[in-house]
This record gives sequence, structure tokens and C-alpha cells, in this order.
Amino acid sequence: MLRSTRQRTAIREVFEKTGRPLSTEEVLKAAKKQVPGLGIATVYRAVKGFLEEGDLVTVAIPGEPPRYELAGKRHHHHFHCTACGKVFELEGCPGDLSYLAPKGFRLEDHELLLYGRCTRCLKA
Repeated sequence: MLRSTRQRTAIREVFEKTGRPLSTEEVLKAAKKQVPGLGIATVYRAVKGFLEEGDLVTVAIPGEPPRYELAGKRHHHHFHCTACGKVFELEGCPGDLSYLAPKGFRLEDHELLLYGRCTRCLKA
């Protein structure tokens, strides 16, 4: 287990308070409000440590840098705003999608990613 530092605490709090998947750049920007001298290398090290410890999971967005979110959440999906680039969590799941798999295939897992514009970008 990695030691707790002011930087790691600030980074963890960003994930807890934001409640959505974040890029390392988003984490840096938010955590710098608590730790002004924070650098991107420290964010990368902390995120790597949280991933190894099982505290974070990766959210893959095709063609984009990975986002990260707190581990241990119920099964859910994501919405990617095509205007601002932010990723948001969607509660719930449409359920069994095995009927979409080709005949003779067995569905083992799925991830839905919706694209569009968030409310903030729609108002702009």
C-alpha cells in the first residue's frame, strides 16, 4: 500500500466529489485548487497506485485518453459529451442484451457509451 500524502488525499477527494469519470488533466486541474504545486507526474503516479490498489477503474472511450472512476460501483454506463469532452455516469442498464449477439455466440459482458451534448454545452 502506498503511503498517504497530501497530494494523494487531494486526488482521491477529487474523484469522490466529482462523481464522474475523469482524465488525468481534469484531476490535475481540480486537485491543484487544494495543492497548488501539484504536477501531472504526481497525478499519473497516484492514479497508477489507486488502480493497482483497486480503488479506481479505467473507463475506456474509443479514440480518447482513458478516464478513471472510483471502483466498487454498481454496473452502469457512460455518456460522452462531444462538445466539452466530459464523461458522465449513467445510472442503470437496459438489461440483458444477449439477443443482439450473433446466433451461436454467448454474450459475457457489455459496455454502452452514449454520445451527445451535456446540458451545459446545450445552453452555451
